[in-house]
Amino acid sequence: MPSARLLTERLRRLVPEAFAFGVIGAANTLLYLAITWVALPIGAVKATVIATVVTTTVAYFANRYWTYRHHTKTALRREYTLFFGFNLVGMIIQSGAVAVAKYGGGLNEKDHALLIMVVTLSAAGVATIFRFWAYRTFVFLKPPVDGHEAAIAEMDVAAGLAELSAEGHTHAHHDLDAELASELDAARRAEHH
Repeated sequence: MPSARLLTERLRRLVPEAFAFGVIGAANTLLYLAITWVALPIGAVKATVIATVVTTTVAYFANRYWTYRHHTKTALRREYTLFFGFNLVGMIIQSGAVAVAKYGGGLNEKDHALLIMVVTLSAAGVATIFRFWAYRTFVFLKPPVDGHEAAIAEMDVAAGLAELSAEGHTHAHHDLDAELASELDAARRAEHH
């Protein structure tokens, strides 16, 4: 069970990230809604897709250079690909909700534009929670802990994520390292005697 100090430290790091993510998210949501509103005449679902593509690029750079600026930087292609992939899931959440409202609920752009915008905003809230978790967990790797994260970032993404997810268990990791070093020393001494 995590100690109070460890929990406080995690919250101390999480709050500024959540704040920056929230500011970027709020600004991007306004941009998203504006693009959707302007593009609504071409179709509600198409409008949400266009809005997602534009705001994804804006959000990537804003999050990379503000929210997660202290996190380990990996290749731009790797980050943006994962970022875009998770935004694609977010878009499916958002556009899917609009599609259900339009085709399943019988809404249309002419008579129900404001209701479609309410559905869009609600779905954007759900997608935002998903994105925050995904960015923090998979896209922008945690800040360096013991100096070997750069090498991990160049390795397979899954291996790097597995290694970095052990951050919460660093005390146990250090104990294991000390135990392994002790065993290696004992083996070397036995070999020389």
